[in-house]
Amino acid sequence: MPVQIGAKAHSFSEPTGLLSDCHRRIEMFLGSLQHVSQLIDNQLADDARTALNSALRYFREAAPKHTADEEQSLFPRLRQLQHPDVKAAIGALEPLEQEHHRADSLHAEVDKLGQRCLAQGGLPKSQADRFRQAVTELASIYKEHIRIEDEVVFPVAGRLLSNADKAAIATEMASRRA
Repeated sequence: MPVQIGAKAHSFSEPTGLLSDCHRRIEMFLGSLQHVSQLIDNQLADDARTALNSALRYFREAAPKHTADEEQSLFPRLRQLQHPDVKAAIGALEPLEQEHHRADSLHAEVDKLGQRCLAQGGLPKSQADRFRQAVTELASIYKEHIRIEDEVVFPVAGRLLSNADKAAIATEMASRRA
């Protein structure tokens, strides 16, 4: 029985499809953060508190595994391929990795402010504004980042990685979630 990473359409036998499925979850939880960001300078209702807590937990616990899947498992194997179609994908990897690091720092800030909001029930205006700004920046980063990975990197990887490489990536992904 395959290891579950939330609801998904792909199994570990299709690691690039599974990574794309993770993007759908990132978009969903980012949408939750965007919604809560519009309410955060007021006392949050229970449903907004639940949404905020779930999104913060996802980005704190699951999203780093997704980043590791890409940076430790997928990207290094792509860099080893000697194929003309890989060049454009490889050219996109360094900026994607830099975006991962920028997103990590924004997530840390959103988590800190979000946890403060959960503890206090809301945030003062200056902190609420900073929360909104960080969430807006995350949304901007993720929109293009996900597009490039879903439209350029993952299709090339899906086509050109060997079955052995895909199996190794799948095993590594599963072990991160064990």
